[in-house]
Amino acid sequence: MSYSRQPAVIVVTGVMASGKSTVAQLLAEKFDRGVHLRGDSFRKMMVRGREEMLPDASDEAMRQLALRYKLSASAAKAYAEAGFHVVLQDVILGPALQEMTVMLRGVPVFVVVLNPSEDTIRVREQNRGKKGYGVWSIHELNRRLTDETPRIGLWLDTSDLTPEETAQEIWKRIWDEGKIH
Repeated sequence: MSYSRQPAVIVVTGVMASGKSTVAQLLAEKFDRGVHLRGDSFRKMMVRGREEMLPDASDEAMRQLALRYKLSASAAKAYAEAGFHVVLQDVILGPALQEMTVMLRGVPVFVVVLNPSEDTIRVREQNRGKKGYGVWSIHELNRRLTDETPRIGLWLDTSDLTPEETAQEIWKRIWDEGKIH
């Protein structure tokens, strides 16, 4: 099947250093009218009072994460309703992934979960400019992905794929395997 002609939202998730930003950009560039929406932008906009998501997150950190997801969904829907295909990229783990798809009701939604091995994540983390791990261990974040996140959409082990190969594989498979609604 070819891509959805109707503007849709593709949610790209995975742990830090799984390739979300790079792959989301490559996917958004495939559309005539494409948007790469970085959910983390909403976190960065909070200049005072921001609480970071830690393994033992405070209630306020959880409320701020929920707000970030709500704002991301709202922006993604607005772009889709204006005729853009949106690639919404963020770390969305556990029940929040299903909740995100509910917030996106009214537009076609596809989900892809980038799921490389922990060894691959470790190498990618070492080779990138920004550092995401510190308080979080790769193992703990990956455990939350694999054990707590619903198996919806297209789950893809990208350990042996380049970003370009990953984007091509997603493009080939997401229209059938990644459709949520």
